[in-house]
Amino acid sequence: MAKDSPQDLRQPSSHAPLRVRLITPNDNSAIADVIRRVSSEHGLSADAGFSVADPTLDCLSEQYTHPHAAYWVIEADGKILGGGGVAPLPGHDSVCELQKMYFLPALRGKGMAKQLAIQAMETARAWGYQHCYLETTANLTAAIALYQSLGFIPCRRMGNTGHDSCEVTMIKTL
Repeated sequence: MAKDSPQDLRQPSSHAPLRVRLITPNDNSAIADVIRRVSSEHGLSADAGFSVADPTLDCLSEQYTHPHAAYWVIEADGKILGGGGVAPLPGHDSVCELQKMYFLPALRGKGMAKQLAIQAMETARAWGYQHCYLETTANLTAAIALYQSLGFIPCRRMGNTGHDSCEVTMIKTL
């Protein structure tokens, strides 16, 4: 798969099938671009402690090599439109973190965020995690509503994720 530049990303055709699959190194540039674009759209700047500031953003696939971590991308017409993952929460043996759930506008409203979150939690449960934690920000109201509909409830901050500006922390028993 070719690496995409921002101008190469286009709306998928209305009949293009959406494909969910595990991230590969060839996806790093495209998913980093998605995260940067969505972050910019919502005013989440790289200097303020959000995922867009992560030093590993351009090599995301390398961050999910742990045997109990995974990141999935969603593509249509060969273009990455979003993704999300799950990984261990450092310092908490039975807790995973739902991570980097970002979706371009062309993907929104199709139920893919819910499907991906459920897939991540089912995978985490199969790996033996007992709880799933996440961090987000208050202006992402649609994301918060989704997480609440999936059974996430507010909790105290856990782990040292480096996302200090994510003032909303939630957890769900798996």
